[in-house]
Amino acid sequence: MILGMSVATFTLVHVIISLIGIATGLIVLYTMLANRISALTSTFLATTVLTSATGFLFQSNAIGPPHIVGALSLLILVFTLLAFYKFQLAGRWRAVYVVTGVLALYLNVFVGVVQAFQKIPALNRFAPLGNEPPFAIAQGLVFALFVALGWLALKRFHPSTARPQRIAQTA
Repeated sequence: MILGMSVATFTLVHVIISLIGIATGLIVLYTMLANRISALTSTFLATTVLTSATGFLFQSNAIGPPHIVGALSLLILVFTLLAFYKFQLAGRWRAVYVVTGVLALYLNVFVGVVQAFQKIPALNRFAPLGNEPPFAIAQGLVFALFVALGWLALKRFHPSTARPQRIAQTA
């Protein structure tokens, strides 16, 4: 039992939260590329924090890669949250928000790719250990895509020229 739920139910809840975080994160990234602030930003940030935090509740005998990725994600999200809510994207905090927001989304997708190769038989057949070339190629493509999109978002997203609205109104 985890938080009063069976492990299977908790896992399902964790996966649903993760998928919501990824979906809303992709929408937030798209709106950054369009130089807009998404109304789904708070949902993206909350579900991404929850995804990382709930990952620590799964039973484990040792600290491993999932714990490291989760801790790194939470650390990154501290800066994303500060940039968005406390400093309202002013000055350099705009770049901090874009870089850390895109990085948090990337880490969520990175874990999604890992899980896909572990759980989906058609993918697992190509990389049963998670260190074979198809897995590395998939992760490399995801990484390259996020670097490119992150760079574009950094160049395009300037809230001072976006639709006039206060960040607090989207929260």
